[in-house]
Amino acid sequence: MSTGTDAVPVAVAPAKRPPINKYAFACALLASMNSVLLGSDISVMSGAQLFMKEDLKITDTQIEILAGVINIYSLFGSLAAGLTSDWLGRRYTMVLAAAIVRASSKASSSSSSSRHDGVWKELLINPSRPVRRMLVAGLGLMFIQQATGVDCVVMYSPRVFERAGIKSKTNSLGASMAVGACKTFFIPISTLLLDRIGRRPLLLASGGGMTIFLFTLATSLHMMDRRPEGEAAALGAVSIAAMLSFVASFASGLGPVAWVYCSEIYPLRLRAQAAAIGTGLNRIMSGATTMSFLSLSNAITIAGSFYLYACIAAAGWVFMYFFLPETMGRSLEDTVKLFGKDADDEDVGDSRRHAPSKKPSTSTELELSAQH
Repeated sequence: MSTGTDAVPVAVAPAKRPPINKYAFACALLASMNSVLLGSDISVMSGAQLFMKEDLKITDTQIEILAGVINIYSLFGSLAAGLTSDWLGRRYTMVLAAAIVRASSKASSSSSSSRHDGVWKELLINPSRPVRRMLVAGLGLMFIQQATGVDCVVMYSPRVFERAGIKSKTNSLGASMAVGACKTFFIPISTLLLDRIGRRPLLLASGGGMTIFLFTLATSLHMMDRRPEGEAAALGAVSIAAMLSFVASFASGLGPVAWVYCSEIYPLRLRAQAAAIGTGLNRIMSGATTMSFLSLSNAITIAGSFYLYACIAAAGWVFMYFFLPETMGRSLEDTVKLFGKDADDEDVGDSRRHAPSKKPSTSTELELSAQH
């Protein structure tokens, strides 16, 4: 028999998704424009080098130095960013960097002539087990991103296209623009898939595609060297397609996702310094590859250079498979615990076990940005 005190079930409305912090989103969007500036510098140099070599009468070695010195200078800035982020804060660090970029651009444009010659202890000294694994994952990912030669493909694309049969400078510049357009088109794809399928699947798919297309590019260029010029048109088309596919694979995974992954794995107290070290290593590798590509190509041919990059990409895929666990949907505390576990306790190969149990980590990053 029921009584007047029986509880009456009350319908509970489903929890509403919190609104997006538009201010934090805008700040994150503007901060990410730094990558546009960096990519612009590299892309501009790819076309400018064709005319600089003729106008300035410089050698291939000087072209290499000119192409790679951008990244060497970036090394000092990235290392300094770790210190200024703690001293001035992230906001004023970006303001200072923007002021330097603006002043440097004005100084460069006003030049009328040119010369033809030219917390650390916890991270490095005594890192804990989770921090050590985070450094291996983060620095390894930064190394792989550039050691596969993507900046060489973008920077020296006119030379690669010339070997593929495009002799006209106008057509070569047009093909180089296609490389940049391909890279720009595929980056939003990773943005859409990042919080749907996870970081790890995108990185593995991207690394696998880069390996395949680098081997294809190297093989087609190698076969072209052994055939008469008139019979190599089909192989030239294969080379161009493989080159564009390599750039697409990079842009849809390893290019943007590596930065997201590294921003998620470090605890806040170490993030600025760890990010500075990772960015510094990234710029060192970019400078090393772009400054050595022409010399390497002269020593082992362009095909041999791409075979080398393909082997590095294959080794990088193995590294990512065994050392990079899925971080999608994990809080900062969960990520620290993840990197502190034994390999037997955590199956990094099964990304399905890391389905989002909390709000996406990209949202977490935006909220953290708003708080700071």
